Amino acid sequence: MSPELIINVTEADFEYEVLTYSQNTPVVADFWAEWCRPCKTLGPLLERITVESGGAFRLAKVDVDANPNLAMQYGVRTIPTVKAFSQGQIVAEFVGAQPENRVRDFFTRITPPSPFGLAIEKAESLLKNYQWQDAEKIFRDLLDQTTEQNAALLGLAKALLPQGKAFEAVDILRTFPASREYNQAQLLVPLAEAMVDMKKEKLSTDTTLDAAFVNSIRLSSRGNLLAALDGLLDILRQDKHFHKDKGHRIALSILELMNNDDPETRNYRNELASILF
Repeated sequence: MSPELIINVTEADFEYEVLTYSQNTPVVADFWAEWCRPCKTLGPLLERITVESGGAFRLAKVDVDANPNLAMQYGVRTIPTVKAFSQGQIVAEFVGAQPENRVRDFFTRITPPSPFGLAIEKAESLLKNYQWQDAEKIFRDLLDQTTEQNAALLGLAKALLPQGKAFEAVDILRTFPASREYNQAQLLVPLAEAMVDMKKEKLSTDTTLDAAFVNSIRLSSRGNLLAALDGLLDILRQDKHFHKDKGHRIALSILELMNNDDPETRNYRNELASILF
């Protein structure tokens, strides 16, 4: 635990360690007590997220039993109570133990976006607009500049596949590190492997469905995702377990490359579900 990022504060030093410090860096004050059972769950979570932030904010822990005047001054009636300070003012707060996703959302709202975060957001916006080359460039630049590579690796793989750069994409996806992005990466593997097999001329064209399947893979490698999906859905209407569900898995891969906010993407997901179930 870093003494700079996570500190215990008292009535004597609260003004300096929280209010003054927050002029430059947000400070989250955790009002807790030894006898408070929810505090024993929330406290470690707050500490873990603070350490993960790498200095984006500070966590100041306030024992309300030892510092009753602070609790009274800031209207703490229930513990745990968490208050975020910026520029010496309370900017956000919550009361009681919360699920981890809500706690992380709380920290996201009070933390200014990092240059890395802004670049990722820009590149992901380019992906949503199917500007694969521009997105690829930003993701490559990020991988050269930072050790926070998982989000950039996933984005790069997504940018490579619709450009037909399957060999590099499959190398990224097969060795993808355990992380929050891992499951998304694994959804892309079937398409990446099918593209590699197509380039190596390993895909069969013996039947009409086989030929249609190869054409869908070819279309997806050219960024023509909607036509590729149309072809796969036609195949699945005739054989919903095509090639031991490979057709189904590749349809999911293509959907993962599409803009989830687009109504058209939702329509394709619904159509796939209606065919399979």
